[in-house]
Amino acid sequence: MPTVVIEPTRGFASLQLRVLWEYRELLYFLVWRDLKVRYKQTALGVAWVVLQPVVSMVVFSVLFGGLLGVPSGDVPYPIFVFAGLLPWQYFAGSLTRSSQSLVGSAHVITKVYFPRLVIPMSGVISGLVDFGVAFLILLGLMVLYGVKPTPALVWLPLFLLLAVLTALGFGLWLSALNVRYRDVNYLLPFLVQIWMFLTPVIYPSTIIPEPFRWLLALNPMTGVVAGFRWALLGEYLADAQPPGPLFAVSVAVALLVLASGLVFFRRTERTFADIV
Repeated sequence: MPTVVIEPTRGFASLQLRVLWEYRELLYFLVWRDLKVRYKQTALGVAWVVLQPVVSMVVFSVLFGGLLGVPSGDVPYPIFVFAGLLPWQYFAGSLTRSSQSLVGSAHVITKVYFPRLVIPMSGVISGLVDFGVAFLILLGLMVLYGVKPTPALVWLPLFLLLAVLTALGFGLWLSALNVRYRDVNYLLPFLVQIWMFLTPVIYPSTIIPEPFRWLLALNPMTGVVAGFRWALLGEYLADAQPPGPLFAVSVAVALLVLASGLVFFRRTERTFADIV
């Protein structure tokens, strides 16, 4: 029988991205496991996929749309805020799952070899199912309010891809750090909460003064949320222009975080089984 020697690699080859394809069945299994376990032994089950964004939409509509009068152009505020909540809740959920995935899979990591990268990836990919269900609810609300999608809807998959890459990039950083520093578990809920208010989810980016608007672009989720709204509701918004330089900055930041996260994850991967 041939002998296979597993040893660390150096340089760019250490990323071993091609190996992921060989373990695609394992990735599929982990995604399926996450979907089965997520709502197991819950009274409402998969209804939580619909209940969470809908309840958030109602609360934000009453507080910000009704009492504070946050502008939403010609779009009813419930549609405006739901279009922002949809990508945001996908990102927040994927970030939480991926950052805690390595610690939650400690019993597997310490027993068998496989590319550890598939573990945080499964947390990001499984969230797409919840996103698809919530997206159908958004389409139903748009029909209810008489809001028609714009032709720019064809660009929606690109903005979804940016959300996936952003969640994976930050998830790689936090999952690797969480193995060594369990403070990440306490920091993450606070981080996600603050991050949402720094993203134009419940307000349009146009209310930020022009000299400071570039700061929003440093947050990759700004490009995702603004892009989603433009693709779905562009002609109804106060600013119906397609994403421009600010969106390009968000894309560049997301790719930078992803690339650095891959390198950091791979460099620390060899210590996971010893620490976790």
